[in-house]
Amino acid sequence: MVAVQANYYQVRLDSVHLLPAEPQPLEVTELLCTRRARLKKIGQQVMVGDRVLIEEPDWAGGRGAIAQVSPRTSELSRPPISNVDQILLVFALAEPTLDPHQLSRFLVKAESTGLDVTLCLNKRDLLTPTEQQEWRDRLHQWGYEPILISIYQQEGLSELQQRLSQKITVVAGPSGVGKSSLINDLIPTLDLRVGRVSGKLGRGRHTTRHVELFELPAGGLLADTPGFNQPEMDTAPEDLALCFPEARQRLAAARCQFSDCLHRDEPNCAVRGDWERYEDYLNLLDEAVARQTAIARLKDAESTTKVKTTEEGQVLEPKLESKKYRRVSRRTQQQNLKELYKDIESGLIEPD
Repeated sequence: MVAVQANYYQVRLDSVHLLPAEPQPLEVTELLCTRRARLKKIGQQVMVGDRVLIEEPDWAGGRGAIAQVSPRTSELSRPPISNVDQILLVFALAEPTLDPHQLSRFLVKAESTGLDVTLCLNKRDLLTPTEQQEWRDRLHQWGYEPILISIYQQEGLSELQQRLSQKITVVAGPSGVGKSSLINDLIPTLDLRVGRVSGKLGRGRHTTRHVELFELPAGGLLADTPGFNQPEMDTAPEDLALCFPEARQRLAAARCQFSDCLHRDEPNCAVRGDWERYEDYLNLLDEAVARQTAIARLKDAESTTKVKTTEEGQVLEPKLESKKYRRVSRRTQQQNLKELYKDIESGLIEPD
């Protein structure tokens, strides 16, 4: 499936298997489909990238119904897409200026998905060869071999096309770095709207509104994603170090003394040391710990309090855990009275 809009799904036909009694299809390559009600009942979500089975296709009308979703090899929640092979992270070397801390944050988010990460740096024509090599060397220390390209001068695109061939790739990165321009160049038949960089903010404006898969001329599929300037981090503190190739390399060479080491101030830590992004790791670790603490407090609050609407607004009140503090229902009161009358009539209890 290549696109979702409202409750309709655009499905590109990979192979068509027909029963002998069914008519031969027309020259149809895509169908506009709905989802069978039984899929909704069982909570089966249909995502861009899913391989699906279509029942009762209307070849003349270009319509169909999705009856089954095949098992997924991977799944992302933001953007909502499945069966992805790799993430293509696109940044600009200049205009807007490349911020190492922002780049590091995007890389950590991409690594947290468990997918392969390809780093592409656009606008290399705005830097000298020496500056370009400095960035290559610096990112090599981070554990990455970036592809430096220039869409304006059509440089470095052949190497990038080889990385994308025969794969499903999600394009990500901040706004204004040339993602839409890159996709337009890779797929000439498209005409994605391109945003300009804001002079006041030094960053791009959001141009992509929804997720959609586009077919590459040399094979493979490319998904543009809604632009965002700061990806939401949701990695657990104990898993954060694994999102840094430098930390993974250190852990492969030696072990920390403690199995639950957060690589902050624990003794005999294999990760803590003199590497450039260690400060970024510590900052993200503080965020992860604070987020985990906030979630735990919220769960505790939800388990012991309830929301009550008053004239002043919504307020939290403690829940009554013990039944003895709860008011007896009218139905229970009536039942108790009936049993009392029966006992009186039977002589078990004498009336006062």
